[in-house]
Amino acid sequence: MRRREFITVLGGAAAAWPLVARAQQPAVPRIGYVWIGAKGTDTASGAGLRQGLADRGYTIGQNLILEERYADGDIEKVPALIVDLLAMKVSVLVTAGTPISLMAQRATSTVPIVMASSDPVGSGLAASLSRPGGNITGISLLAGDYSAKWLGLLKELVPSLHRVAALWNSDNPSMVKEIAQLRAAEHTLGLELTAFSAKSGDVEASFASIAGGGFDGLVVTTDAFLESYTPRIIALASEHHLPAIYPYSNAVALGGLISYSVDILEMWRRTASYVDRILKGERPGDLPIEQPTAVVLKINQKTAKALGLPVPPALIVAADEVIE
Repeated sequence: MRRREFITVLGGAAAAWPLVARAQQPAVPRIGYVWIGAKGTDTASGAGLRQGLADRGYTIGQNLILEERYADGDIEKVPALIVDLLAMKVSVLVTAGTPISLMAQRATSTVPIVMASSDPVGSGLAASLSRPGGNITGISLLAGDYSAKWLGLLKELVPSLHRVAALWNSDNPSMVKEIAQLRAAEHTLGLELTAFSAKSGDVEASFASIAGGGFDGLVVTTDAFLESYTPRIIALASEHHLPAIYPYSNAVALGGLISYSVDILEMWRRTASYVDRILKGERPGDLPIEQPTAVVLKINQKTAKALGLPVPPALIVAADEVIE
């Protein structure tokens, strides 16, 4: 895979926090981290954060304490988890996905928040990418932009594609733009797209409807819960011989057919740089939100063969990684 790097949008010097605020930082900083899924399901997000912290000289349990909280797929648990972390006087709160980040925003206007969101400005998390303001900064996935290509890529791989199902969370503001992009591509490509709920507790029932609905393909959107549920979705897609495209680059290594997304692991490594800069005194609202410079295309040739799909040579040439 070609190396991909991240850039900062529109740069700008960040002012330091007041000296009194820095003086209040504990000798060993405590970082709060909230994940929508169960422990161990954040194979890209949590792993990337930990790698990024290690890259910057932090050893968890020695010069940094990482307080991790897992909602086990239940979004209703998240507010209490955030309150618990705030009560522990965490120095920085790290949040994955728009819904959790919005809950953190409502819970505190003073504790710095480092978030990852598909659309931080559109969802109200930030005033702008260049100067987010308030106590929030982090990474924008740009999924609302590259999601327009998901259906086209799936159709290249499945020329007979006609009826497509999409898994999405209607409670996630960032998903609105993704679904709008899919709707636009649906009409351009002459496809029929049906959206199914991917809220916690709905995925199995939705997949049962998809499996019995005569669909030719599946699109998975970028909701954080779906990242935690990716192995199960891959298993269901395989069981029902359903070609699927994923918005997480690690999905293909897990057996998914095709992915078109930012490098999630690398993106989360970048979030650690925000944690580091905030701990060293910079203001989160002055730190520009980063976005990836490129999107990565990955294809699992073995999964394609199992589905009876010959991968077009042009798609293989365009791919950043092909798993044989």
